[in-house]
Amino acid sequence: MKQAFKNKLRLNAANKVRLNQINNILEEYTKDGYTLTLRQLYYQLVSRDMVPNDQKEYAKLIKILKQGRMCGIVDWSAIEDRVRRPKLPYWVKNPQDAMNDVINTYRKDRMKTQSGNLEVWVEKDALSNVLYRVTEKYHVRLMVNRGYSSVSAMYDAHKRFKDGDTILYFGDHDPSGLDMIRDIRERMQEFGLEINVIPVALNMQQIQQFNPPPNPAKVTDPRAKWYMSTFGDTSWELDALPPKELISMTESAIEKRIDMNKWQKMVDQEKKERNNLLKILNTPDIDFEELRNDILRVVNEYKLDSAGEDIDEGEKQVVDEILHLFKIDLENV
Repeated sequence: MKQAFKNKLRLNAANKVRLNQINNILEEYTKDGYTLTLRQLYYQLVSRDMVPNDQKEYAKLIKILKQGRMCGIVDWSAIEDRVRRPKLPYWVKNPQDAMNDVINTYRKDRMKTQSGNLEVWVEKDALSNVLYRVTEKYHVRLMVNRGYSSVSAMYDAHKRFKDGDTILYFGDHDPSGLDMIRDIRERMQEFGLEINVIPVALNMQQIQQFNPPPNPAKVTDPRAKWYMSTFGDTSWELDALPPKELISMTESAIEKRIDMNKWQKMVDQEKKERNNLLKILNTPDIDFEELRNDILRVVNEYKLDSAGEDIDEGEKQVVDEILHLFKIDLENV
């Protein structure tokens, strides 16, 4: 929403034009359901030849955008800070709210029936929300490295993998960004694992296709000599790619490596079980204590039926969820 906290816009004529360009870009992405970071917005201005790729322009953008937001011209929700986030423990008003949350968030492990583990790793936290749109859909783990990963993170990762599993990697096309592919592979080998580390983006083919703004390669980077001998003195940042293209790349890379029929069966089963929960919640004037007693009665009857032929696997999983919700220990019933 747009909300003004200042009345006077303190910008000259040229910067007012720039603010209008900024608003047009943000509204374009908001319409498509995307929220940009400040850096993504900056690269959109650069790629459209509205500003040169210069640190002074980036600093100017910060000031212009602040003025626009404080004066109610730019929507506050169009830009997000993906690092500075407050945290508050989960809470509900009543048991019915909790039941609603259980149903709304009810998820199967959609990757459970796949032959191996698949994860998406990204160099920068700033892109995590973009990639999570896809990884959340497929139930694939998203790992944010923030540069070279720590030994603690690598140790935790090795416990999730086995030989032949796959990491889809997203990083900048610069000396460190490309070297991180080697680093991840070799550090997994230190834990005795051979992992397929697949670089998805950013590569030269994508750079030629999307023409992101170039940056000078960091000559102080220890890996600069190798990089510059291969690619010259120019580097490119992953942030500069349009979010919808990153999403498309991620979806394509995942779908090439999973059995979509198995994945769809898990999604269908999830939907069926969620609908069963909805039937319970939508019962008029539901008495939760009475429901709990009914569940106990049914469970007792079910325990007496050693074959359990009347309850299919999907229904049993729903019963298990309800038992957990009402803190019923089946062994002690």
